[in-house]
Amino acid sequence: MSGHSKFANIKHKKEKNDAAKGKIFTIIGREIAVAVKEGGADPANNSRLRDVIAKAKANNMPNDTIDRGIKRAAGDDGSVNYENVTYEGYGPGGIAIIVETLTDNRNRTASNVRNAFTKGGGSVGTMGCVSFMFDKKGLIIVDKEECDMDADDLMMVALDAGAEDFADEEDSFEITTAPEDFSTVRENLEKEGIPMASAEVTMIPQTWGTLSGEEDIKKMNRILDLLDDDDDVQNVYHNWDE
Repeated sequence: MSGHSKFANIKHKKEKNDAAKGKIFTIIGREIAVAVKEGGADPANNSRLRDVIAKAKANNMPNDTIDRGIKRAAGDDGSVNYENVTYEGYGPGGIAIIVETLTDNRNRTASNVRNAFTKGGGSVGTMGCVSFMFDKKGLIIVDKEECDMDADDLMMVALDAGAEDFADEEDSFEITTAPEDFSTVRENLEKEGIPMASAEVTMIPQTWGTLSGEEDIKKMNRILDLLDDDDDVQNVYHNWDE
């Protein structure tokens, strides 16, 4: 069954970089706050919070830190309120870029995102200008080194749980779901004791673009680095085949 290994590699690179700088904990902390505000502090009754907790554990966030984040969000009515704002645009060579943010200051975030695109020779476009080139999917990555189950058995568990697709890649298994089925599939894999390197609803490119010129590659990396350094930026998706 077909996979999305290029996308997974991009995400893994970003998340390892984030973890090294501690940014991933900031990202997850904000997601916890939003999940609690929207659905309450009890994970048993809040599927979005359950998904964020699973993501936190996959990124080695300590349980005490997770619990503190939930209690803070539940008990502080005057806490900062974050809103989701998504930007779409183009990098060098027409590479499609989607930037998801959680911000308490729209003006600051918009300025920072536009600055990143401009400095890398790109441009921010209108909503919908590139998102039609991506599919919103749940994507679960299982590291082969961490999983005792063989590919056929894992595939059957995933498909029985409602997954759309299963891919046996070089060093991982990749399970794709419809966004609305993601929580159910992830929870069923969790019940089976299957370790997940990452699990989230994400944007997967339908096609990939290439950059051949050294200057364009440098500019594209400039955009991604600037966005990566922005604490308001939660996720960056693109269709650059590096």
